[in-house]
Amino acid sequence: MKVKTMADISDKFKRRTAVAGPDYEKGVKNPRVPWAAATSAAEPNYDAGVQQAISEKRFGKGVTKAGDAKHTKGCLEKGTSRYGPGVAVAVPDYEKGFTPFRAALEAATLPPRRARRDPSNLQRVSAVVETMIKTAQSQA
Repeated sequence: MKVKTMADISDKFKRRTAVAGPDYEKGVKNPRVPWAAATSAAEPNYDAGVQQAISEKRFGKGVTKAGDAKHTKGCLEKGTSRYGPGVAVAVPDYEKGFTPFRAALEAATLPPRRARRDPSNLQRVSAVVETMIKTAQSQA
């Protein structure tokens, strides 16, 4: 079977995806099946796939295969320029998600602070951790 060269395949991939933004947007706005319904229906497949990946130790194998150099390169070449704008767009979701935790922290009563390095100060940490766990569980 004759297959195009990798250079030709990569070139087409780069050219076509560079102008695909409007098609992507149209697909997001007009899905064949609403995202939540399709994703919920796929939960058994997700579970099965994750369990298979765990049993085959794919996570660790993928990390080893990629290595630090690939991770660093991707972060620097893609992540750096996208980080700030991505966070800016997410501020309303961040506020909505953190508001219950902020309120729980504000309402929490902590044991009194003791002298520096006093082991009983860890009770304050435990109180905060318990507050966060209870709040997270109530949000689920």
